[in-house]
Amino acid sequence: EDLGPGRSPRRRLTIQPGAGPPTWSEFSSPRIRRVLRNPPFTKSSVVFYLTLAVGLGGLLGNALVLWHLGFHIKKGPFAVYVLHLAAADFLFLGCQLAFSAVQAALGSEHSLYFAVTFVAFSVGLWLLAAFSAECCLSDLFPACYQGCRPRHTSGVVCGLSWALAPPAVLLTADACGLLRESMRLLACLRYHAASVAGLLALACVAFAAGLVLLVWGACCSQRQRPRFYGAVLGSGLLLLVCGLPYLLCWTLRPYLPSFLLSTFFPLATLLACVHCSGRPLIYFMVGRQPGRREPLRVVLQRSL
Repeated sequence: EDLGPGRSPRRRLTIQPGAGPPTWSEFSSPRIRRVLRNPPFTKSSVVFYLTLAVGLGGLLGNALVLWHLGFHIKKGPFAVYVLHLAAADFLFLGCQLAFSAVQAALGSEHSLYFAVTFVAFSVGLWLLAAFSAECCLSDLFPACYQGCRPRHTSGVVCGLSWALAPPAVLLTADACGLLRESMRLLACLRYHAASVAGLLALACVAFAAGLVLLVWGACCSQRQRPRFYGAVLGSGLLLLVCGLPYLLCWTLRPYLPSFLLSTFFPLATLLACVHCSGRPLIYFMVGRQPGRREPLRVVLQRSL
C-alpha cells in the first residue's frame, strides 16, 4: 500500500506455510518490541523465580550453619554429619543457581546440569541416611553405642559418602547420555537400576529411622527425648515431601516423554531446593526456646 512520498509501506507479521523465518523488519513493530521487552509471566517463569528465591535463602541459611559449625561450635559426632549435610546442600543450591543463571542468559539447558546438581543431592542423601541411622541407634542402644562406636566413625562415614556418591551418579549419567551424546543402552539400564535401588534404599533408611524414633519416643522410652529427635524427624519428613520428587525425576527421566519431563522437572527442582533450604530452619526451630532471643550459635548448639 502506497502511503505517500517519503513514507514506507507497512508490513504485517504473517507467516505463510512453507515460508522461511521472519526477517528483522517483521519484528520491528512497536507491539512486538513491547512484548519482547516485557514478556508475559507464565507458570514456568513463576516456578523459575521461586526456585531462585528459595535457593538464595537456602544458600544463606546453610552458609550460616557452615560458619558456626566450622569455627564456633565444638564438633561432636552428630555435628560432623550436620556440617557435611550443610556443605552438600550449599553445593547443590549453588550449582542450581549457577545453572539457572546460565539457562536464563543463553535460553538453553544441557542435560549435564541435572547430572552435576544430582551429585550434590545424592551426597546429601547418603549423609542424611547415615545421620538418621546413627541417631536412631544411639537412642535405641545407648550403652552399646557409647561403648562400641569408634571415635572417628562420623568423619569416616562422611568421607565415604563424598567419595562414593559422585562416581555412582556420574557413571550412570555417562552411560545414559547425560554427559555426552552417545548412549549405551545395556550399560545405562544396569547402572541406572543399581543407582535407583541404592538411592531408594538410602531414602527408606532415613525415613524409617525417623519413624522408629517417633514410635520409640512416644510408646516405649520413658526418658526425656533429646532435641536431635526433632532434627531427624523434620529431615525425614522434608525428604518425603520435597526430596522424593527430585529422586523420582532421576529415576524416571529415561522413560518420561519430553512434554511430561518439561512440566515435572521444574517443580521437582523447586521442591528439591525447598528440601535443601529447609534444614537450617529445622535446626533453628528445634534449638530455639520460646520467648528468648539468643545467638544462632547457641540455638544451633542446643539443637545438636
